[in-house]
Amino acid sequence: MELSVDPRAVESLLAFWADAGVEASYADDPIDRLAEGAAPLRARKEAPPPAMAAPVAPAFGRGPDLGAAVAEARALAAACADLPALAAAIAAFDGCPLKTQGARQAVVSRGPADAPLMIIGEAPGADEDLQGAPFVGRAGQLLDRMLKAAGVLDRAFVTNTVFWRPPGNRTPTPQEQAACAPFLERAIQLVQPKILLLVGGASAKSLLKRDEGILSLRGRWFEWTSSDGQSELPALPTLHPAFLLRQPAAKKKAWTDMLMLSERLDRPERPH
Repeated sequence: MELSVDPRAVESLLAFWADAGVEASYADDPIDRLAEGAAPLRARKEAPPPAMAAPVAPAFGRGPDLGAAVAEARALAAACADLPALAAAIAAFDGCPLKTQGARQAVVSRGPADAPLMIIGEAPGADEDLQGAPFVGRAGQLLDRMLKAAGVLDRAFVTNTVFWRPPGNRTPTPQEQAACAPFLERAIQLVQPKILLLVGGASAKSLLKRDEGILSLRGRWFEWTSSDGQSELPALPTLHPAFLLRQPAAKKKAWTDMLMLSERLDRPERPH
């Protein structure tokens, strides 16, 4: 079927183009510019998405690297005869990646070397990284007030599961804790406390090898066992003071834990 073209419409269109300044035609055949513009868009839409590269796991998370770090830490820790030697060995240790992620210094411990109570937190924070001692910021000051009120402040040796501040004060990973664990265990052997107070979920899970959250673990007595199975100590998980600063209503639970701790610490030892 042929379409008839009205000559008057053609003349009118030519006149319009002439008025618009069009003086010549550059092609013999008409070109659909709209279709030309739509073609690249259609091709882009139909093209398959680029293949996503597989995520690369951190090198430290691989077994051989972690195993070598733990073996080195175990050898260094075993050679330490006292706490100053242990602190020096920790400062020289390069097996924990936290050391090269912005930390100023190793933060090892504070408190008497023969303390009957060992408090084990999670990791140093900004104030601890600056001052070189654990639990000295706002959370640490709250912890000290609670320990003093419970009558155990002067009998506490304080440390953490890792000795360098994690970036952004994040929770240390199990791999980072594993690299530092031989030093922590050696500290327990050197101090020989009667009781462990595990402050915060990351500490409780790491030392007790359990998966429950801290709200489930706190206020209950557990047995910490050394890696060689030769030593056992009663361990009490409790809420981290940083959590108490955010949730003041939970201080009552933490205070209950402190009373339990004080009572057991002062309980006469059974005769052997």
